[in-house]
Amino acid sequence: MNDSEKDRTQQLRVGRLTKAHGLKGAIKLELFTDDPGRRFVPGAVFTLQVPTGSAWHGKTIELVELRWYNQHAVGFFKDVPDRSTAETLAKAILWIDADVAEQSDEEDAWYDHQLIGLAVMRDGVRIGTIGRLEHMPAQDLLIVKTPTGDVMIPFVKAIVPSVDVKNGLVTITPPPGLLEELPEDAADAAEAEAEADAKTDAAPASETDAAASAPSTDRP
Repeated sequence: MNDSEKDRTQQLRVGRLTKAHGLKGAIKLELFTDDPGRRFVPGAVFTLQVPTGSAWHGKTIELVELRWYNQHAVGFFKDVPDRSTAETLAKAILWIDADVAEQSDEEDAWYDHQLIGLAVMRDGVRIGTIGRLEHMPAQDLLIVKTPTGDVMIPFVKAIVPSVDVKNGLVTITPPPGLLEELPEDAADAAEAEAEADAKTDAAPASETDAAASAPSTDRP
């Protein structure tokens, strides 16, 4: 690949190897694409994301065949002849080279370069911009650059409900404490309120309270 070709391509994450299947080197796959018929064809070559201590670090792997068992994708790969070899690939993430000009037609799917630099909005207020993405085995993370430093946001629908690439906006709805710690004064107020409630619950009822709680009657 020459320099001009490199400029037009980037790595796209398309799947993750989960665990060995059977005795002949097959491996179950978690797919990150809605078009496996295009991405996972015999002869497709994937770059492996594995720990640096893995024997597979820095290597690629070639797909021989993709099969389906009980609606689960299972891959057979070159140079993976048995279960023990397949087990060494568990949790490996699969990447392919993709043309940066290619637009994904999959729902809720974007290339990294489409997200980097987008403004991040919370309750209508801009809090920062996306600096990069971290692709972890469990989930992706948006690394948001804010005035106080970088913040990691799990890239899941519950926290990132809207991505508007066209208008350059990402909307987040983080749970309390994800972006900032509860201010000390608010924490103190909450603690004082809780203590007051506890004292009220423990105190004996007053005569007024007792009268108010007594059953009423229609008789004079």
